[in-house]
Amino acid sequence: RKQATEYSTSSSDEEFESKPSLTHKAKRALRKRRKLEKETKQLIKQEELKRLHKAQAVQRQLEELEERQRTLEIFGVELERELRGEADSGTKDENQMLHEWLELVMEKNKLMRYESELLIIAQEVELEDHQSRLEQKLREKMAIDGKSKGTVCSSPQGQTVP
Repeated sequence: RKQATEYSTSSSDEEFESKPSLTHKAKRALRKRRKLEKETKQLIKQEELKRLHKAQAVQRQLEELEERQRTLEIFGVELERELRGEADSGTKDENQMLHEWLELVMEKNKLMRYESELLIIAQEVELEDHQSRLEQKLREKMAIDGKSKGTVCSSPQGQTVP
C-alpha cells in the first residue's frame, strides 16, 4: 500500500509539473501571436501611410496640371485671336503663329495623357485601400471564427488551415 500511495503521489507531482509547462507554452504561444498581430498592424499602418502619401502626391500633381492647362488655355485663346486677325499680332507672321499654336495643341494633348495616367494611379490607390480594408475585415472575421471554433478552422475547399 505504501508503494501505491507513493506512486500516486509521484504521479500527481508529474501532473503538477507538466501543467505549469503547458501554461508556460500557452503563454509563450499567446505572446508570439500578439507580437505577430502587432507587427501585422504596424505593417498595415505603414502601407496605409504609403498609400496616403501617394494619393496626396497624385492630388498635388493633378492640381499643378490643372493650373498648367488653364495657363495653356489662356495662351491658346490669345493665339487663336491673333490668327483670326481679331487681336494685334505685332511682328509675328502667320507661319510662326501656326507653329506656336500646333506646339500648344501638342503640349495640351501631352498634359491630357499625363492627367489620364494620374487618374489611373489615383484609382489604383483607391482600389489598394479598398483591398486592404477587405483583408482587414477578413482577418477580423477569421480571428472571431478561430476563437469560437478553437485554433483550427477549415477553408471552403475542405483543407484544414491553422
